[in-house]
Amino acid sequence: MKNIILILLLFISFIGYSQKDDYIERELQIPSKNISVNGTLMMPKTIKSMPLVIIIPGSGMVDRNGGDGNYLKQLALGLVMRDVATYRYDKSSIALAKIEGFKEENVSFDDFINEAITVIKYFKKQNLYSKIIVAGHSQGSLVGMVAGQSRIDGFISLAGAGRTIDKILIEQVVNQSPQFRADMEKTFEIIKSGKIDENFNPLLVSVFRKSLQPFWASWIKYNPQEELKKLDVPALIINGTKDIQVPVTDAELLHNAYDNSQLLIIDKMNHVFKEVESDNRMENISTYTKADLPISKKLVEGIITFITQKV
Repeated sequence: MKNIILILLLFISFIGYSQKDDYIERELQIPSKNISVNGTLMMPKTIKSMPLVIIIPGSGMVDRNGGDGNYLKQLALGLVMRDVATYRYDKSSIALAKIEGFKEENVSFDDFINEAITVIKYFKKQNLYSKIIVAGHSQGSLVGMVAGQSRIDGFISLAGAGRTIDKILIEQVVNQSPQFRADMEKTFEIIKSGKIDENFNPLLVSVFRKSLQPFWASWIKYNPQEELKKLDVPALIINGTKDIQVPVTDAELLHNAYDNSQLLIIDKMNHVFKEVESDNRMENISTYTKADLPISKKLVEGIITFITQKV
């Protein structure tokens, strides 16, 4: 009876819903400090106690579904079909960018952490779920491990970096254009000192425009290996052998940094969970926007095993 009442109360917060054969899908707005967090809750058609996985998206303007590639929605669907509820949401920057007067320099990495904390607290107050697990993809991995400290039952890193963002960006740029290493290192040193580099290499404006440098400063201060150690729950570190953005070695760094972690390396899986046979970079990237291309079955299986056996 208690569960039925809680579910009825929960439904009041929803702005729309639909029922499928095996699950219920509802749009849910969660009030936060800057702007409401807009997301989608998917639940199996049951009132028994169930675990909830909160899916945090990666960097950029990727929405709750994973953009055109739909990989986060596919993950959510794969989990709900295995009796695991999921909530995936748009980062606040997506909604804020549509507001007149929005300034890029006002966005902080801490904003993403705070809204993730708000989401976690919201669902904990519902007292409806047997376990609350955070699954952060890419940038969302670091967001989730900071936000989840002392608040969750389990943590999943999906293609999360094991190093600070300056090291990741330098590697990504230098792999394509080695001549920019010195410029990248110089500007990041200035940013880490708390200043703006007024004289960055203009060819790197997409990375170092002055309105973006404060965001890098707010992100760099978090070291994934150190933040992961602050968790007190089981963690699953996942990466794919075809990930061209975050290499397997980063997953290994995270795993080695935290004793209470498992490492799952999925053969042929890329950064957006799709299976890739070729080593061709452009073919790999082309899968990012293929919504009809399914995600790796091993990803869903690995997460389910972790939730049922370790959390």
